[in-house]
Amino acid sequence: MFPFHTWLPDAHTEAPTAGSVLLAGILLKMGCYGFIRISIPILPDAARAWAPAIAILSIIGIIYGALASLIQKDLKRLVAFSSVSHMGFVMLGISSLTPTAINGAVLQMFNHGCITGMLFLLVGMIYERTHTRQISELGGLANKMPLWAGILAFTSFASLGLPGLSGFWGEFLVLFGTFNKGNIFSKVMVCLAVLGIVLGAAYLLWMLQRVIFGKANEKLGELKKLSWLEVITLTPLIVIIIIVGVFPTPLINMINASVTYILGI
Repeated sequence: MFPFHTWLPDAHTEAPTAGSVLLAGILLKMGCYGFIRISIPILPDAARAWAPAIAILSIIGIIYGALASLIQKDLKRLVAFSSVSHMGFVMLGISSLTPTAINGAVLQMFNHGCITGMLFLLVGMIYERTHTRQISELGGLANKMPLWAGILAFTSFASLGLPGLSGFWGEFLVLFGTFNKGNIFSKVMVCLAVLGIVLGAAYLLWMLQRVIFGKANEKLGELKKLSWLEVITLTPLIVIIIIVGVFPTPLINMINASVTYILGI
């Protein structure tokens, strides 16, 4: 959460692929879990008092993370800054203290782990083949590695919140639940958060244009296609993203029981 985010892009950039996947998929969620499961029940009055400040910091994180992603030249660093932006939605949902928004925040935690984890896997796969993560040195990879390019496009669409994929529901419930609080402050926060979604579409689509379309970089030579092991690694995440995107109700029902209990305290 802004302004305590500065370690994250550097940690992701320097870590090996497995480290980045664990960081995005599990470790970032530990802090959010602490807010929901520990901070709110133990300090409910403080949670109420500090909710506006957390909401403002969340909005700054959403917009700042998206703007920072727009100017990144390193593909892995772009994904890392997108994490800052997406985790801002989680914190916005938590700060609203409404059941719908916190359900959305927990769902966003789950979706972010699947989607961003897969983006880091895809970046690791292309880095192994090209030994570069510079966006300017890639390009035209749809011709050289069509399956990899297709999965990257699919995961990017999930990350920007395309309806029908899992990334949509977390952000939608956070925004819906926060907006329905009814006060002017919450509505302004939601309007500003939507700007983060627009910027998210901008940096992800621009990244796709530069990495998988356009003229291929001849210096890269022939690139090895995805191996069966790599496809098997990615397939469960693809299936989860589609199933949760089309039919999120069972997962939301599972989350809602705990959220209702915590807010009841």
